[in-house]
Amino acid sequence: MIMEGFQATPDDGGIAKRLWVKFKNESLCALYTPFVVCLASGTLDSKSFLHCISQDVYFLQAFAHAYELAEDYADDDEDKEAIRVMRKRVLRKLKDQDDLVREWGFELPEVSTCDNATVRYTDFLLATAAGKVEGEKGRGKIVTPFEKTRLAAYALSAIAPCMRLYSFLSKEIKAVLVPEESTNIYERWIDCLCSESFEANASRIEDLLDKLSVTLTGEELDVVEKLYHQAMKLELEFIAAQPITQSTITPISQVQEPAGCNLTLFCDFDMTCSAVDSSALLADVAIIAAAKTDLEDCESPYVHISAADLRATWSNLSSKYIEEYEQCIESIRPSETVGRFDYEGLCKALVQLSDFESRANDMVVHSGVLRGLSQEDIKRVGEHLIFQNGCKNVLQEILGRENMHANVHILSYCWSGDLIRSAFSSGALPELNVHSNELPYEGSVTTGDMIKKMESPMDKLQAFNDILKSRENNGKHTTVYVGGSVGDFLCLLNADVGIVIGMSAGLKRLGDQFGVTFVPLFSGLVTKQRELAEGSCSGWTGMSGILYTVSSWDEIHAFILGL
Repeated sequence: MIMEGFQATPDDGGIAKRLWVKFKNESLCALYTPFVVCLASGTLDSKSFLHCISQDVYFLQAFAHAYELAEDYADDDEDKEAIRVMRKRVLRKLKDQDDLVREWGFELPEVSTCDNATVRYTDFLLATAAGKVEGEKGRGKIVTPFEKTRLAAYALSAIAPCMRLYSFLSKEIKAVLVPEESTNIYERWIDCLCSESFEANASRIEDLLDKLSVTLTGEELDVVEKLYHQAMKLELEFIAAQPITQSTITPISQVQEPAGCNLTLFCDFDMTCSAVDSSALLADVAIIAAAKTDLEDCESPYVHISAADLRATWSNLSSKYIEEYEQCIESIRPSETVGRFDYEGLCKALVQLSDFESRANDMVVHSGVLRGLSQEDIKRVGEHLIFQNGCKNVLQEILGRENMHANVHILSYCWSGDLIRSAFSSGALPELNVHSNELPYEGSVTTGDMIKKMESPMDKLQAFNDILKSRENNGKHTTVYVGGSVGDFLCLLNADVGIVIGMSAGLKRLGDQFGVTFVPLFSGLVTKQRELAEGSCSGWTGMSGILYTVSSWDEIHAFILGL
């Protein structure tokens, strides 16, 4: 039976595809390296480009030898022939390297040395191809066809991510070029990596890796994954290590060196840092407390409603909020799309939304659903809260780097600051600055009331401005705001860099109506780098009407901290 709406999962397809999907977010980070941003903008110094290309000789030589060993391992004649063909292509490219570079409009330096980053990858590749894999026996002891097949798969698992990564990066770069306006001197090289023949070669390696992996055990497939991931990381390190002599726009932590980077990072919490909505977690705490009272068949001075009734009340509040929120968003949208960025118009519209949010919180308080929650239970739920992948790591590294001189502030509509603080305390993070609403307690149990501190976009902006004012004496610094809901709108626009992650439908609709432009962060960086080279960019500034979108915290990590 065919199920409507069925979508492929990362487990579909062969192991090469699954591993690429699993580690693709890491590959995105390469886009934010100074080398790739300068390359995509067409402003990369030609010496830097040729230095990178000169390393190809060492890569190709390593590939050729790895293919030779893999061919020797392969037991199937068809597999041997496929590997032999790939090796011949590499040898042909190695022979024609100088001609290809001249075709692109450049001349390679007569002498080049092998960089440390190149050595680390090629040594890893050759060791893997020689059977020097952790837990594996020496090559001379390989006896059975299965043992040979396994080592052939290992060799290809160390090559496949390199080819796929370059194919991916070139297509991402090509997508930000404007065909009719492109003056990028590296476009012919980019086109070569975007070509059908390059894609076909990358696919052939992946197809063969899939075929060779079919007979592997679960333990051996784990080895394939580790090798694939290690190859990916070494290739990313190679790209990040490429020497750049010009001024660059990214990463923020390096652009402002050696004096150090003064950074103030602001983040929303729900669905920006967290992977679940905090109100749903508090509802669970309340319902569990009520169920416990029901089970013990006792009266509680705090829990005044049965678990079933409380669940129904929470459901009704949630449904009513969603329905009326959508109505409010529609009511504040202008009848026609504004042709330019209209900040004042957006502010006036958001005042109406602020009134709605305040009334919604009043409704929650008056319902009594927040009454009787144990502070210990709230903190326990926070400690086990699931975060967006990479979020904690980014915040931890920012606060841990001495040269960052960074502050991190969480600005949230969450009803309980205790929940947020406990969520971050469960990791290796120092205490963060949390600005949210609070639930008052009698003893260690909530009263049902709410101390309202953060209910509207205006409240968030006020906190944002107060924090910046307190840092005025610390010299020039960069402000970054990360969020994705309508409540984040004004802060996103006022920050030097407003980064949208997990964009809500309401944010997109209002933004489009009031002339806000949403640009993928990589594309925005390429434009900024081009402007920097032309002398028309003095850095990041807020109130441009441009917000930058990302798909993961890995991109934020690469933009702020680098690889």
